[in-house]
Amino acid sequence: MENIYKSEVGKQEVLGQYRKILASWPVENHQYEVETSLGPTFIIESGSKNNPPLILLHGSVSNSYTWYSDIASLSKTHNVYAIDIIGEAGLSATSRPSYKSGKYALWLNETINALRLSSCTIVAMSLGGWMALSFATTYPDKVDNLILLCPGGLAHEKASFLWKAMFFSLLGKWGQLQTLKLVGGNVSSSSLSGLGEGLTFASLTFKYFKPRTAKMPLIHDQSLYRLTMPILMLFGDSDQLIPASKSIKRLQQFAQQARIELLPDTGHLIVNQADRILKFLKNNE
Repeated sequence: MENIYKSEVGKQEVLGQYRKILASWPVENHQYEVETSLGPTFIIESGSKNNPPLILLHGSVSNSYTWYSDIASLSKTHNVYAIDIIGEAGLSATSRPSYKSGKYALWLNETINALRLSSCTIVAMSLGGWMALSFATTYPDKVDNLILLCPGGLAHEKASFLWKAMFFSLLGKWGQLQTLKLVGGNVSSSSLSGLGEGLTFASLTFKYFKPRTAKMPLIHDQSLYRLTMPILMLFGDSDQLIPASKSIKRLQQFAQQARIELLPDTGHLIVNQADRILKFLKNNE
């Protein structure tokens, strides 16, 4: 397993805070691990098994806390599985195979099989979006609906984003605000109080966690033709990591059935979208 933290003390601080967050998960849930060939994968299951299954995949330098504000709404109508991505700042294995290895689609397939799901809806963000695209183009029959928020894999990401975020994370509250502006788009100082614990936890994670430095490769044109399921894509017009216009243009070329929304005054971080997601699913399930 890889050492994905800068120190053991830092690791324990990040995961300690994460466990506190998990202890206050907004709805009744079951937390457990499933085994895969790349190591154990941590799951937070919420909702009734009588409802359609929905998978949640967060982005990089993060974990399933990403979905904290959405889970109550999503779990009313779906059996929701929030999955900690391997090699990230959650409770899954620290394995980080190469992006080009094909192992992430395999890992997600093994995870979904371990959950005994024949198919599911996937909601994913950024790095999770890249993994969802990789999975959906490899196993299209297993994806009922695909909902992606600022996904990787459609356009090349900007390398400068990561280094700016890492630098700002070390500069106290002022740096936290700059990180928030970089990730979230047009944000005022007063917005800090609204994010509270989330921003503090994100800053802590950036301080102690070692981000992936490799760029997410583009999904091949030939593979994108396999995206025949209902698709909702959300992009921020001020995304500083992945150019929204390039992603949209490429998606329109290969998945003309996709519903695409460009959110105003929004950066790479797109959260609190449960209402928009559920409205889309209601029309497609």
